[in-house]
Amino acid sequence: MRLLYLSDIRFPLERANGVQTMETCAAMARRGHKINLGVRPDTKSPPRDPFAYYGFPPLSGLKIRRAPALGTMWLRRVQYLVQVLVWIFEFRRGGVVFTRDLGVASLILQFPRRLPPPLIYESHCFSPTEAAQRSQALSTARVVSPRKQRRLMRREGRVWCGADGYIVTTTGNLAELEGRFGKRLRVAVIPNGTRLQPDRKFEALHPIPPLCVVYAGHLYPWKGVDVLLQALVKLEGVNATIIGGDAAEPDFQRLQDTSRSIGLGSRVEFVGMVEPSRVSGLLAKGDVLVLPNAGAGPTVNHTSPLKLFEYMAAGKPIVASNLPSIREVLRDGENAVLVEPGNPTALTSGLRRVLEDRKLAERIASRAFDEVTEYSWDCRAERVEALLNEVMSGVQLDDSQRASPM
Repeated sequence: MRLLYLSDIRFPLERANGVQTMETCAAMARRGHKINLGVRPDTKSPPRDPFAYYGFPPLSGLKIRRAPALGTMWLRRVQYLVQVLVWIFEFRRGGVVFTRDLGVASLILQFPRRLPPPLIYESHCFSPTEAAQRSQALSTARVVSPRKQRRLMRREGRVWCGADGYIVTTTGNLAELEGRFGKRLRVAVIPNGTRLQPDRKFEALHPIPPLCVVYAGHLYPWKGVDVLLQALVKLEGVNATIIGGDAAEPDFQRLQDTSRSIGLGSRVEFVGMVEPSRVSGLLAKGDVLVLPNAGAGPTVNHTSPLKLFEYMAAGKPIVASNLPSIREVLRDGENAVLVEPGNPTALTSGLRRVLEDRKLAERIASRAFDEVTEYSWDCRAERVEALLNEVMSGVQLDDSQRASPM
């Protein structure tokens, strides 16, 4: 099947959006689909090779196409949307459009029905809620105006009702959409995934002091790294490695200042943002992997964090916040230890429980390591493909019904 994947991001992109986009396209290409990935050019000089950056060999079924990207952010967006029109005209026969960009999906659905190919939209959040919560949590974010909220709500409704197929990454996101706009056909809950090595094997845990807690991800306030730092104060002899965060962003310096001010000093290492291919090696050095998301913000019901599945694949015990979206994958005492979100004392207890109980640590780590096979990118691609086939069958049925005489 020919698939046009539209993602208005510079590419390659260091953040989870870029990783998820490349992994999805590569997995679909491995299943024999012909993928055209439409992105913006890299801003680095010289431009980086996306295949090398994400640790892939060249894939004959995956072609990366770049839209012009000159001038201001607004002009770059306009140029990308114009290029979308060109690409869609090329794919108007015998292809499918796939995107996680709400604005792009909404635009496509305003074309005459017979012009664009079938559209599959993948939702990672409910944008009006996410925009408002992000604005409240980030001092650098603009306040979301009522006008923008209404525009986002209209887009969400248009895409929910109009897309030929719809993917959500959590049941929480699905419940919100159904509650607002009603139920629909051809919708699937497909969580994110992780890359698994073919020769992977669980290795028994042999912690060697000083013990180390590892976090990977963004440093936004709702990610809970502040809570992790406060929890570490009461864990003498335990160090931490923080992977991620842009050194140019305020949160990076803020958390370093917090670490020093509460006396952690050299016990915490801030690695910063690294290439995706380096993450697994850094996780392997940890004794416990932590997901301390706060109890408020965009992550409560909608998030399907890539690092959650990377943690499971690492074969190390996980301590995570007890949030609805996290409970869709993790279960307390079975494949992780779950703690009250936003509570440093609860996080300290959870970390201490895992660090001091070797049998518990090994049991939950082994269980997560086994269960993550259900969340490989290849398994995810198989589920996406099933929805694609359902969509194409439905489109063909609709076409035949329109062609039938009254």
